[in-house]
Amino acid sequence: MLNLRKIKVGIAPIGWTNDDMPELGSKISFEQCIQEMAQAGYAGSEVGNKYPKDPVVLKNALSRYKLTIASQWFSSYFTTQNDPTQTIDSFKRHMTFLKTMGSHVIVISEQGNSIQGLMNVPIFGKKPVLDNEGWDRLVKGLETIGKLAKSNEMKIVYHHHMGTVIQSREEIDKLMQKTNSTLVWLLADTGHLTYTGGDPVKLIHDYAGRIAHIHLKDIRPTVLEEVKTKKLSFLQSVKAGVFTVPGDGCIDFKNVFKEIEKMNYEGWLIVEAEQDPSKANPLQYALKARKYIKDLTGL
Repeated sequence: MLNLRKIKVGIAPIGWTNDDMPELGSKISFEQCIQEMAQAGYAGSEVGNKYPKDPVVLKNALSRYKLTIASQWFSSYFTTQNDPTQTIDSFKRHMTFLKTMGSHVIVISEQGNSIQGLMNVPIFGKKPVLDNEGWDRLVKGLETIGKLAKSNEMKIVYHHHMGTVIQSREEIDKLMQKTNSTLVWLLADTGHLTYTGGDPVKLIHDYAGRIAHIHLKDIRPTVLEEVKTKKLSFLQSVKAGVFTVPGDGCIDFKNVFKEIEKMNYEGWLIVEAEQDPSKANPLQYALKARKYIKDLTGL
């Protein structure tokens, strides 16, 4: 069984209110979100767009429900900015906030030329691809902020994501090979890798020594086929329901958890399944995922 003392199970607020499409869940309050997270049995969450920006205010709100913050997304633009200073300065502020919140990892995704937020651009075949200069910029930038994080006893965890320069298993491999393993860590996202046709079980097995954060999301294969045939964008695919919570799709989570156990993982498991809350009630799906994880792992 997984180690109850080393692993915390959290959930992302994106099932209640979507950061990329704020109209999804616009009427759901921050208070409702965190109350339902606690009700469903989670220990914490990542930061969403409705969360208070003041760490004192946020800590006080979360403490009423015994919740803590696991991490928060940070968008880097190393591949498109000639001068990385703006991204680095923004990262420093982001890191300070998360350190104040007691977080140990910082989720990073390179958003230079990303199509993940473009409503009408097909997700397959249109994503940005790095040339040699782009790779050099990305690696140098990530290692720079990785050093800043390390000096603050934190880690950056790279989030491979649909529509970005690091999407496929091949791109993940190249990033891991090019970056310093003590500075750049990996966020393993079961849903995004499956979306590309990759195997999350194999990813976790192969990068057991680099994974410092895990997102658990499932895929509805019939919707994924629709995404391909209709040439939908990433945002359109989310609205169509391509993602769901663990146990409600096609991913082999039994073997995912076996690999997590074998690697002696220590950190957060974050349920993150962006759906339209008007179609997928956030509390019901949060409860479903929590029960599924507990039944499989004992956590």
